[in-house]
Amino acid sequence: MRRHLPMILALLALFALPCSGIAQESPVGRWRTIDDATGKTKSIVEIYPAKDGRYAGKVVEILDLKDGPDPLCDHCKGANLDKPIKGMVILWGLKPDGTGKWSGGHVLDPENGKTYKSKLALRDGGRTLDMSGCIAFLCRTQAWVRER
Repeated sequence: MRRHLPMILALLALFALPCSGIAQESPVGRWRTIDDATGKTKSIVEIYPAKDGRYAGKVVEILDLKDGPDPLCDHCKGANLDKPIKGMVILWGLKPDGTGKWSGGHVLDPENGKTYKSKLALRDGGRTLDMSGCIAFLCRTQAWVRER
């Protein structure tokens, strides 16, 4: 058995390669959001396929504790007003728009309660995700980092 172990490990690694490549071409997964001003990780957003076939994302962890361990969305409107940001869907309605790109969605910024049109684009072999929030033709892009 010991002499076959290297060959078995090599075969397992070979079979895992196609799976890892597929995962890197999708926005599905956990992403570290980075604060533009400090460069520090603010939260973890998990992007997933929604029931309508588009992509959505929710905050699954708050890492920047300047507003406490469980901050509320006190600037939000409607159903999200004064709700915990952790667990909140902040990204929705994204559909494929070419290889490694998604558009047609919306993103909620819990810090100001505003909703923007959104689009996503994978970079660096799927390790980084450019998340853009736009009003008319003015866009702001954040680079999110895939959590391993």
